Amino acid sequence: MILHCSFEELTAATAAAGRVLEGTGSGGVAAPPQVITDIEALLPRLVGDLSLDTLAEVRSFKRAVEYMLSAAHSRTDAFIIDQHPASEAAVASYFEYAHILTLADRARRMDAQMRALIELMSGAAVTDESAARYQFPD
Repeated sequence: MILHCSFEELTAATAAAGRVLEGTGSGGVAAPPQVITDIEALLPRLVGDLSLDTLAEVRSFKRAVEYMLSAAHSRTDAFIIDQHPASEAAVASYFEYAHILTLADRARRMDAQMRALIELMSGAAVTDESAARYQFPD
């Protein structure tokens, strides 16, 4: 399945992913290892619409985006508290957060749709194996 992404969403996700990965080696709070792996795999793909063929791929994308969303939310809060709600940095970080939020929402909906289809086709709850096995081509 294709996940359509706007230029603004891609720009925001790329910036947030870079900050998360930079924080890993700088002595800050590191993201969980699986999230780091997910973000490292996602970063080079943030150049256009994404083809996510399995529920496992969607879940990897969703994990990465939801972590970036949390980090963007914290960053926005910090700018608002440290500067002013209408400061340039606070406003810019809000828009970054909002663009990542739209990606996270679409990832959640895609996850739910794929999960429902797999359960319908297999007659069983989704497992890690079925999440990787069932293909949803573009």
